[in-house]
Amino acid sequence: MRREGDLIKINEWLLPLSWIYGSVTSLRNRLFDIGILKSRAYKIPVIAVGNITVGGTGKTPHVEYLIRLLQDKIKVAVLSRGYKRKSKGYVLADSDTQMSDIGDEPYQMMLKYPKAYIAVDKNRRRGIERLKSDEASNDTDVILLDDAYQHRYVKPGINILLVDYHRLIIYDKLLPAGRLRESMKGKQRADMVIITKCPRDLKPMEYRVLTKALELFPYQGLYFTTLEYDDPTPLFPKEIDGYTETPNGELNFQFSIRDSELKSQNVLLLTGIASPQQMEEDLQPKCKAITPLTFGDHHAFKSKDIRRINEAFESLPKPRIILTTEKDAARLRHADGLSDDVRRNLYVQPVRISFMLEQEESFNTKILSYVQKNSRNSILAKDKDAVKTKDSNHSGERSRRISFRDN
Repeated sequence: MRREGDLIKINEWLLPLSWIYGSVTSLRNRLFDIGILKSRAYKIPVIAVGNITVGGTGKTPHVEYLIRLLQDKIKVAVLSRGYKRKSKGYVLADSDTQMSDIGDEPYQMMLKYPKAYIAVDKNRRRGIERLKSDEASNDTDVILLDDAYQHRYVKPGINILLVDYHRLIIYDKLLPAGRLRESMKGKQRADMVIITKCPRDLKPMEYRVLTKALELFPYQGLYFTTLEYDDPTPLFPKEIDGYTETPNGELNFQFSIRDSELKSQNVLLLTGIASPQQMEEDLQPKCKAITPLTFGDHHAFKSKDIRRINEAFESLPKPRIILTTEKDAARLRHADGLSDDVRRNLYVQPVRISFMLEQEESFNTKILSYVQKNSRNSILAKDKDAVKTKDSNHSGERSRRISFRDN
């Protein structure tokens, strides 16, 4: 089992460049702090989720948790930068939107949460204004800013900082020697700090040590989350024998793979994410054997990559399947050249987060209270007890309904 901070690698010889980089980022933050560079607050509730490190800290699963927590109560919009998209400016996703228009992570959320508005804009101020004013989205009640911790031109109502348990900022250094985007002092801007990807067997003493080491202020809430894995589902269900549809086009047979079935499979774990090590370690006990096939984060799969995938899968002994992430699935969905055998056996591994230490109710209450008090929707319920809900499946998915909107 990997322990805290074990994925940090410091390039000591690059430390002089890190000092220069740190001076620049510190000056920028200082200009915001004294008001020369302006941060703008909004009347509509804005919740930012981000980090101060390069690489995956689990932003998307945490944003999705917030969507599930809120979407049945109020109208949720997610505003992302749209990393590596081919479009420019502001884009609000609709049924005709392609992955290349908004990027893989927003596209993933668009497919999973059709009730939420998914928008992208590098200029977050402009994106917020468009969500508020455009006829297509002007009923938005809350905006979730994805990966916006360094975007200080917007002052969110709640700023959530994610810290990877395996890349703790207390052990890291600034770029390029380490992975920090800014000094560890940046954590002071957070209203909530979440240590992500924690092992499920974390001991009470470790919680106390981490709490003390982070040196947070009393007003900052500290939470711990771990990753949960749902049953893998086929990326191309129509390729599977026995596929049928109901009259409205929905699958009437689930082709997901249960844990008991996964135990007998030789798995090709196909990933193009920043930190695949945790996923490999978590899935290892569930499978007969795992062969990792790793690409860079947000990797654009080219013809040579597709050939490599086909060949790697063909070389595995049977029975065999491919597991990939939801983010990679967004890019593989329209990839040309995947063999028929690969398409029949390519499964998506859903990931979600769950809170540890029974912290879920506390977290949910703070989020719901903030949204309720700051929403511009005049029809919001005023019942104080309404926000004291506990999510029955520990994922923000089936919490008791709050009558935020008068239906």
